[in-house]
Amino acid sequence: MKIKIINKSQNPLPKYQTEQSAGMDLYANLDESITLKSLERKLIPTGLFLELSEGYEAQVRPRSGLAIKNGITVLNSPGTIDADYRGEIGVILVNLSKEEFIINSGDRIAQMVIAKYETAEWETVTTLAATNRGEGGFGSTSKTENKH
Repeated sequence: MKIKIINKSQNPLPKYQTEQSAGMDLYANLDESITLKSLERKLIPTGLFLELSEGYEAQVRPRSGLAIKNGITVLNSPGTIDADYRGEIGVILVNLSKEEFIINSGDRIAQMVIAKYETAEWETVTTLAATNRGEGGFGSTSKTENKH
């Protein structure tokens, strides 16, 4: 699959780091470094603009290394870039640690996954098919696992 991209940054295009990676790294595109204080959130520009095919989205997700080492994550994870969006890709980062975190231009700040999706139509009904789980949610499946 080919995706049209405009790169207005000095950073390389997103790329897969290994042969079987699902996500491609996104880089910060900054004129000057940004400091994220504890519990602060900021929109970080990437300098990238995409043209996705209909039926596809780009998902912006946290990088596990930033999350575990520094408490930095993507606030609206996963962020969705719709096929009809033509603006710059921005990443909403939040600092969940107690320490300040400095973001420099060129830092890998998130990963992007390209995913196919279906458009659904609603069918209004009065009943739903029965299942073993039924209405159990929010941890209910762990209760049924312990019974076996």
